[in-house]
This record gives sequence, structure tokens and C-alpha cells, in this order.
Amino acid sequence: MIIRKSQAEIEGMARAGDIVADTLAMIGEELRPGVSMLELDRLAEDYIRERGGVPTSKGYRGYPAALCISPNAMIVHGIPTNYIAAAGDIVSIDLGVTLDGLIADSAYTFGVGEIFPEAQRLLDVCQEALAAGIEQARIGNHVSDISHTIQTVVEAAGFSVVRSLVGHGVGRAYHEDPQIPNFGAPGRGPELLPGMTLAIEPMITAGGPDVVMHADEWSISSADGSLTAHFEHTVAVTEEGPKVLTAAKRPVEAGLLP
Repeated sequence: MIIRKSQAEIEGMARAGDIVADTLAMIGEELRPGVSMLELDRLAEDYIRERGGVPTSKGYRGYPAALCISPNAMIVHGIPTNYIAAAGDIVSIDLGVTLDGLIADSAYTFGVGEIFPEAQRLLDVCQEALAAGIEQARIGNHVSDISHTIQTVVEAAGFSVVRSLVGHGVGRAYHEDPQIPNFGAPGRGPELLPGMTLAIEPMITAGGPDVVMHADEWSISSADGSLTAHFEHTVAVTEEGPKVLTAAKRPVEAGLLP
């Protein structure tokens, strides 16, 4: 069942989204060579709780951390470890925040220090695909219009979309209907209506689309070991067009601090 949100709920999700965006910006400032993933997770949880929020991922279906941290070939659901970031890494940070019972969800893939040009192109294309998908989140379109647009942008650049992982509805629960694949023909699936709130999240690889799950039964990587990227925003479908509820209020970039 697709849950359409009231204007008050969308405003509440936007307040949660502000914490999400600020947390990502803060982590981007801290993500530099030499920092451990466990330290980033601790900083994020402390920051979220100081702002009055709750890290949605922690305890969700047994997940043990506030952040999903997925470096390089790992695409999603990476459990933070004592892995130390190195120059040239690309690292996906995915998080949700619950505030007053409402949830916002976002992800950003950071380059650590100077990264290879092809890695940067992968990140740029994934962000372009996200922006194009968001643009399709308009009343009267269908879910697969988002999916098809993302696939078109990604594959035109020579990259692959992961087909076994999807975006989703979000708001009252972390994962709601509808599912939002990152591929498919346009004009299919549920019609987009006012009040729908969607986590749109292209997950792409520099190689093939297949993935493997690790022994922890959470972390998922590209099957061929190719680099991956993941960007996500929570978006409300409104009469005025798509409204991004997790938009950054300050630069989201690695290595901003000396």
C-alpha cells in the first residue's frame, strides 16, 4: 500500500531531512585519509542525537550501526569497521534519520583526496542520473518514468545499473511501497500522486550489474570488483513539482577541513 503524506508530514520529513543533509556534510568534512569508518559512525550518531533525531538504521532488522559505509566496490549496506580511508578511495555514506516519528533517507558517495578521473566520472554520472530521476517525480508520471530515466543516463555513459536493488517509498516507515527500480520501460507502475514520498537512489557500477552479498549478510559489492556509486534523496511529489527533502544546506564534499 502506498502511503500519501499530508503537508504537515512532508514538512516533518523535511526537518528530518535537514539533519540527514547536515550529517552527510559533516561526515564529508571528516572523511579524509587516515580516518576509520568506526569513527565516522560514532561522529554521525552523536551528531544526529544532539539534533534530537534517531539514526534510523541502527537496530533496523538488526543492523548494528548509524551509517551504512560502503567503500570502492561495495555498493550498499556496508557495516562500519576499522577500515582506514586512503587517498583515492570512493566511499558511499547512506543514512536515515527519524525525527518525531517521520523518516528521511539519503546517500552520497565521496571521493577521498584525489581520485582517478574515471572514478570521478562514475560519481558525476550517478549524480546526474539521480537529478534526472528526481525530475520525473511529477504528478501524472509513473514510477517507471523515474526508473527509465536513470537507466538511460547511466547506460549512455557506459556504466551499469544494479538491478537487484531498488529505491522505495519512505516516511512513516523506512521502506514503504512503491519499489523504484533503476531500470525499465517508461509509463509503467503506480501513477505518481500528490503526497507520495520517495527515496530515489541510483546504485551503479563501472562494470557489470551483478552483485554479491558478503558473509555478514548485509554488505553488498559488485560481483566483478568494479567501482560503485550510490546517491539518494528523499523526494516529495507535490503540485509544484518534485520537492527534495534532504537537500544540502552547506557543501557536501570530502576534505574541506585542514
